[in-house]
Amino acid sequence: MQNDVSNTKRKAVRRALVRGLGVIALLWVIGCMSIYAVMRQPPEEFARVMARIPGPVAFLVFPFETLWTRARAGSLQVGSPAPDFALTKLDKSAQIQLSALTAHRQPVVLVFGSYT
Repeated sequence: MQNDVSNTKRKAVRRALVRGLGVIALLWVIGCMSIYAVMRQPPEEFARVMARIPGPVAFLVFPFETLWTRARAGSLQVGSPAPDFALTKLDKSAQIQLSALTAHRQPVVLVFGSYT
């Protein structure tokens, strides 16, 4: 009789533990998916959301670097046309649009560097 009560208690504790771990795992997956979705947003939106997360929680609890690498990987392949964008000239006199340069079917070389 005593053994049956003990076994019943063990089963109840084990069941509660499995349910608790399942809930924690589900919350972790939902958290990963949420952070990944936010990472795919523009930088301003991402910064606004991350500013509300306390301390280094996101970095310690979630695989932040892996999520970031996947979210920001992009979809360009070798040989794909560059996405259109506009940049301001150094003297701030005008903006240059990439599509205006490529409209003449001549190659365009983009060189990005640091002036610091």
